[in-house]
Amino acid sequence: MRRNFRITLGLALLGALVLIAIAAPLIAGDPLAFKTINRLQPPSPEFWFGTDNYGRSVYARTVYGGRISLLVGASVALISLVLGLAIGLVAGFYRRLDGIIMRVMDGIMAIPSILLAIALVSLTGAGVLTVIGAIVFPEVPRVVRLVRGVVLTLRELAFVEAAVASGTGGFFMLWRHILPNALAPLIVQASYVAASAILLEAALGFLGIGTPPSIPTWGNMIASGRSFLTIAPWVIVFPGVSLAIAVLAVNLLGDGLRDRLDPRLSHRL
Repeated sequence: MRRNFRITLGLALLGALVLIAIAAPLIAGDPLAFKTINRLQPPSPEFWFGTDNYGRSVYARTVYGGRISLLVGASVALISLVLGLAIGLVAGFYRRLDGIIMRVMDGIMAIPSILLAIALVSLTGAGVLTVIGAIVFPEVPRVVRLVRGVVLTLRELAFVEAAVASGTGGFFMLWRHILPNALAPLIVQASYVAASAILLEAALGFLGIGTPPSIPTWGNMIASGRSFLTIAPWVIVFPGVSLAIAVLAVNLLGDGLRDRLDPRLSHRL
């Protein structure tokens, strides 16, 4: 019951955020429109979330900012999953390549994710695609290590040994026997990668090296509004709360899926 509640709540929150982001042109105004006469106005019937220091609607910018954060989270999770799955299957199944691949992955993981992302963004310039690539690069080794561990465990099971004894080829072995059994932990890992990507994108935006300032994101909204926290807290409260809800929804979904898909946890619960 508890795990079903977490999955349901996570899906409800995440679905609501996705629908709001998709419907942004219909329910929010122009996030770039500004009037200096309206700067730092508190929440009101005209401006639901108030205005920022340029007189722009915080509500419109928060809604449009969700598009970037959710896009980055979903894209990073998908790309990291595909790359990590392919590399992890090869590393876990082919022993000769295992040492080389894992030493490269260990080298990448030795660098803190935020520093690696900052370096890549600084080299290639700001932009949504650049941010996605900068976050994917440090996330792939974590997926690789997970997939490799699962493959190493599956290699020792009886059904895999029976398939090897019957002459099943390497590619068909990976596709038919190992990949289906590795999907459950990967689905759970994807939710954590998405939550981490949303936070890292916000951190890059807060540092001013993520997406350009003209593109509203929760991170750069918090960064631009931190100077006005004492006189206009709504400038950072609403994007901050939206960011917290998005990460909470993804984590709830991941925890619920972990309990549902892990046979040991499922039996214990």
